[in-house]
Amino acid sequence: MSAAPPQYRYAGPRSLAATIDAALRRVVDPEVGLDIVGLGLVYGVEASAPQVKVALTMTSAACPVAELIIDDIVAEVADALGNGADVRCELVWEPPWTPERMSPAARSAMGWD
Repeated sequence: MSAAPPQYRYAGPRSLAATIDAALRRVVDPEVGLDIVGLGLVYGVEASAPQVKVALTMTSAACPVAELIIDDIVAEVADALGNGADVRCELVWEPPWTPERMSPAARSAMGWD
């Protein structure tokens, strides 16, 4: 089964792209119960062994679960890559998140289709 292309910028070895994407899709925003890729929270990934940098945003600067989401990203990606992967997250606010960044499936789940 092949995954849909990522909704974010990816730079790094093609051999890691699907693994990293699958790990990110396992991270769920607990406030809405949807994965962070489908929500459009991931803006970019840069992978260069052994480091992976994930640029992401939140729906609001006051998001009470931001640290939980970041911790989940680090855990999921590091577990998926193994071998001491160094996963770092950077919160970015530009461009601001809007519902248009959501995947069609996420918009449907929110009743916005």
